[in-house]
Amino acid sequence: MELELRFFATFREAAGGKTVNTEFADAATVGDVLRELESEYEGMEGRLIADGDLAPQINVLKNGREVLHLDGLDTPMADGDRLSVFPPVAGGA
Repeated sequence: MELELRFFATFREAAGGKTVNTEFADAATVGDVLRELESEYEGMEGRLIADGDLAPQINVLKNGREVLHLDGLDTPMADGDRLSVFPPVAGGA
């Protein structure tokens, strides 16, 4: 299946662009996709999954919905889905 992956801030730098379209196995879950991203992009290694769950303070959205409100890492993906990955946000005055 083909997925559209969107990256923001430092994750965009690690992926080398804002959007990547790539192929995954038909039964892939959000966890499968994130593990593949960690192994493929050096700047994401260890920053997406921690202790078997989503890393603290990152946001991952499937088609605009936070995966924590779905099935977390077990959320199934389908052909044409969009997965957006946001790093922790800090700063402000």
